[in-house]
Amino acid sequence: MRDLVWLIRHTLKNTFSNKKNILLYFGTPLIGIIISLLAYGGSTAKDLHVGIVNRDPHYITNDTIHFIKGIEHISVTNVKESEIDDKITSGKLDCVLIFHSGFSQSVQEGHPSHIQIVSIRGAEITGFIKSYLYQYIDNITALSNIAKGDEHTFVEMYKRYQQAPFKMSVHPLQDTSKNKDMTYQTIGYLLMIMLLSAGNLAEIIIKEKENRTYFRLLSAPISAKKYVLSNVIVNMIVMTGQIIITLIMMDTVFHIKTNIPFWQITTILMLFALVAIGVALITVAFASSAASSGAMQNLLITPTCMLAGCFWPVDIMPAFVQKIADFLPQRWALDTLLKLQQGHHFGSLYLNMMILFSFALAFFLIAAYKFGRNNSVRNFL
Repeated sequence: MRDLVWLIRHTLKNTFSNKKNILLYFGTPLIGIIISLLAYGGSTAKDLHVGIVNRDPHYITNDTIHFIKGIEHISVTNVKESEIDDKITSGKLDCVLIFHSGFSQSVQEGHPSHIQIVSIRGAEITGFIKSYLYQYIDNITALSNIAKGDEHTFVEMYKRYQQAPFKMSVHPLQDTSKNKDMTYQTIGYLLMIMLLSAGNLAEIIIKEKENRTYFRLLSAPISAKKYVLSNVIVNMIVMTGQIIITLIMMDTVFHIKTNIPFWQITTILMLFALVAIGVALITVAFASSAASSGAMQNLLITPTCMLAGCFWPVDIMPAFVQKIADFLPQRWALDTLLKLQQGHHFGSLYLNMMILFSFALAFFLIAAYKFGRNNSVRNFL
């Protein structure tokens, strides 16, 4: 046990004696958070600037304008008809509503007309205005159809409609989709960084074989199994730090709410950490030098992260690519987190966790087998 502790301290000291490695291992995960904020953090609701030209000074028209002013995220300005082109083309107004003379009469007769929407931004703007405005006008038109041309009846129903004793209470709900997107993107980058970090730390095994440090260590009463186990523990220490720092920074500094209990998301990421270590040990076991190990990592990590959906949602990829993603551990880790965000109970996702653990176990067994048959320099196990 004392030898194992000494090996862990030896590896940590050699790794982090260079201060740049501290930034590399624990600062790089924050890049994923920044990228996510840049990708999804700027989509905030903006006010729509609407101009009004009223050429029909009637109570129905005035009430219609009052209704438009009451819509959230709409800023209404009265403009002159001669100013329309200038304000639209300059971008000061998104659209202009023109109520021509006869609008109120047409609504009262049950055939609304004499209204015009001017905009150069297309259906993006006009569709939003129409969805509110036309519904309001249709309600008044329905009153006209019921009155069947009787103006007195229409006026009485219209007054009751405007002064209805019941009111609609609106309670806005917080849009959590943006947080889900940012969480997905951040965790996707974190998975890639964990794979790269595990690979870099596992390369220490090859580098110490190349500079003969490994053999000097084995000349002491230290077995090869303890040496590799110490590297695995160092990997777990570093990746645990990456996970905790990333989750804390997401919540407290960048205010990205994962909507998943801390212990649940940590458990999933720790399982993936075992997978990352297994992948790293395989690259070391099959590599003949540190350079070839790095090349193998680049060939394995980046393409599989792309296919698994670490950089973008897997749903946007073709169906056959999605089927390939099901054979990648990154995909199962992300899928588990998505289901937790959707409200699935942690215990109901035991199959996902078993698959992640199976990936890790398979990688460890392959690496142990290859280490045991590696006679190029000296056996590890």
